[in-house]
Amino acid sequence: MVAHFDAPDPDYPLPPFNEIPDDDADKPKEAYKLTATLNGFPAIIFGTATFSRIYNEADHISGVTPLRAARLALRYGLNVFDTSPFYGDSEIILGNALRALRDEFPRDSYTLVTKVGRYPAGFDYTPEAIESSIARSLRRLHTNYLDVVYLHDVEFVADEKLPRREGNHVAALGQEKEQYGLNENQEGEIYTDKDHKILSAVKKLFELRDDRGVIKRVGISGFPLPTLLRLAILIQRRLGKPVDLVMSYCHLTLQNSTLEQFKSAFGPRAGVKQVITASPIAMALLRPSPVQVHPAPLEIREAAKRAVQLSEEWDASGTGLPDLALQYTFARAREIGVPVAVGLSTLEEVHTSLKAWHEVDAEGLATKEEWVTRVQSVQNLFRDVQRLDYSWATP
Repeated sequence: MVAHFDAPDPDYPLPPFNEIPDDDADKPKEAYKLTATLNGFPAIIFGTATFSRIYNEADHISGVTPLRAARLALRYGLNVFDTSPFYGDSEIILGNALRALRDEFPRDSYTLVTKVGRYPAGFDYTPEAIESSIARSLRRLHTNYLDVVYLHDVEFVADEKLPRREGNHVAALGQEKEQYGLNENQEGEIYTDKDHKILSAVKKLFELRDDRGVIKRVGISGFPLPTLLRLAILIQRRLGKPVDLVMSYCHLTLQNSTLEQFKSAFGPRAGVKQVITASPIAMALLRPSPVQVHPAPLEIREAAKRAVQLSEEWDASGTGLPDLALQYTFARAREIGVPVAVGLSTLEEVHTSLKAWHEVDAEGLATKEEWVTRVQSVQNLFRDVQRLDYSWATP
């Protein structure tokens, strides 16, 4: 067992509640409030990997900004929070914030999403580890139930069954179905013992959902869409019931929007009720200052740099490309009925995300010629190097 679930958690004490600022910046703009839902999910999901030292400094996550950002999101109607034990102390910080906000936002006013199986020390998909992980998440999040639990990053444990680890995988839905294990006569076929580990872990999550009620919905998450589809089909065939949700990331972006082709297969072929996308900025690829180590190949990273330079012609502040990326994902997600998990750190980022959704949903931004031209000009940069709709290899 790689995770030590009984180790003491670090403490992140909050100041007295009446000392936490509640200023104009903490108030939502009425026009931007979320109303529509997709199977109980708002259009935007609050990703809290940002509540960790993976993305922010210790001073940020140990202060009151995470609480204020969560409170503002809830005031907007953005009431689903996605976390994971893999994200450092994210569960602890989120749980402390929500406990402090319980008078304004009781437990039944928001949805908690966490994950099992991947931890800072590595992967552990054993049923015993999953049970211990759930118990720890319940404790950290100060709750007696979890609305959604994903088996985290399944491609690292399962047999990927990919004829190539990078490239455009849409052919998995057509002429290359057999190579990806997605032919109709291959449904339910187990390739190695790795697939048994997935089935055993999901079976445990189903038990915690169906027999003990500590989980409301079960899902799988990861990067390669063909692998997620194959595993979702395998689970339904071998365990006799489907997972409720599937989440992939970086597959509904300016650089890669192949989730649009795959999304329609998850329901009919695997019984999945909801598909969710994450990381509209493509793991910070589409920011002026991307992360130093990114799994995308050099051609994609260089094209992204050119996209940043191009966007500076529209907006010298440096927010032009990230704003366009967020708007694009929201526009496509709205079209195909997919909620978007967005990593948020600050009040400003919450306001900006809700503004972007409003521009797409209420103002018809995606129909405006100037916006469409900008989208096409960025996508052409990736197309020119034959890397549009190209999935990089899982690290």
